[in-house]
Amino acid sequence: MRNGYKVYDSDTHIGPSADTLDKYLSSRVRELVPDLETHKVPQRRHSASLAYDPPYPTRFRLSSSAVGGWGADAPRQLGQAEPHAAVQGVSGRFMGSKHPNLNSDDWDADGRLQDMDEEGVDVQLLVNPGGPSGHTNHAVNIEFMRAQHRFLDDFCGKNPHRLKSMIGINAAYIPESVQEIKRWSGSPWTVGVYINLPLDYPLDHPELQPIWQATDEAGLCFIHHSFSQGYPGYRDLWHNPFLGRCASHPWGAMRAMGAFFGAGLLDRYHNLRFAILESGFGWIPFWAMRMEDQAHYMGFVADNLQHTMLEYTMSGRFFASIVLHEGGKMVKLVSDYLGDHLLMFSSDYPHAESRFPGSVDLALSWPEVSPDLMSKILWDNAVKAFGAP
Repeated sequence: MRNGYKVYDSDTHIGPSADTLDKYLSSRVRELVPDLETHKVPQRRHSASLAYDPPYPTRFRLSSSAVGGWGADAPRQLGQAEPHAAVQGVSGRFMGSKHPNLNSDDWDADGRLQDMDEEGVDVQLLVNPGGPSGHTNHAVNIEFMRAQHRFLDDFCGKNPHRLKSMIGINAAYIPESVQEIKRWSGSPWTVGVYINLPLDYPLDHPELQPIWQATDEAGLCFIHHSFSQGYPGYRDLWHNPFLGRCASHPWGAMRAMGAFFGAGLLDRYHNLRFAILESGFGWIPFWAMRMEDQAHYMGFVADNLQHTMLEYTMSGRFFASIVLHEGGKMVKLVSDYLGDHLLMFSSDYPHAESRFPGSVDLALSWPEVSPDLMSKILWDNAVKAFGAP
């Protein structure tokens, strides 16, 4: 709590190291991957953009090839002719004033809770994209997905009313993904479902109906979070991380909104809710109105939609996390245009873009945001999206 406000941080991150996740892998994994140790690769930099000293922690890498994107391609600085390999990789500078606990996204739940107390956060939502994947044998990826959920059950179980997460599944193995939803949907830390889509696999594909059905029956929220690889247009950004980081997250969320609303999923599944995280939010009014027009002008949306694109956006079943750099004026503008029930506070903890430990204080400093709207953004709207903690 901060200054009398309860705070629900709707976008934070978790990523267990290989040594941590290894404890949750079934014995079958080593039968399927006898050289599993060779898939542990050094991580030289923390997600808070702080270089590690050796010996480096390791992460599992199951795929031999990267999808591509601003975080994977050799970067080109604007104004230069050719890309140049980045010695330390591509990462943003830390935007906070103090680094978070460096094990809080790995094994140290107590350290994470201490950071939450310092920042004034009551509840965090930990983004779980489903664990390491990309192995040519789907059975391996399925075992890692299951291990990730066993890890989260332990980690969030330290205080499941403050540490929340989502079931991270994959459209490449739908029956097993539905089993995971049913297995973990009743856990006190579970508030949503994240679907990892193979490259060029659409969110509105009819094969996903069993996942929507299971999510709807469980009363969970579908969660979209864009990442630095595989977003629409990543192959056409001229190898520039600045252009990629500006475009990747909003662009992916725009496509997700259009496909989700345009396929009529909110009509078919009456308990389903939809939230976009870490994708910006000032563009949402523009995009809602553009979708509104294009659904009539171009068509190619589902037949017999029960609402307009703007109505879906304002329905009370769609939510978006804010990003702090857009500020209070943008919060007020979007809330005035689309309703005060839509936006949710988020910090991106413990990533470099967070303003730790001042994220909540920054939001509270916005004079344009009334106390009533501030309460909704800091707490009420996330509770509507994800349920009471």
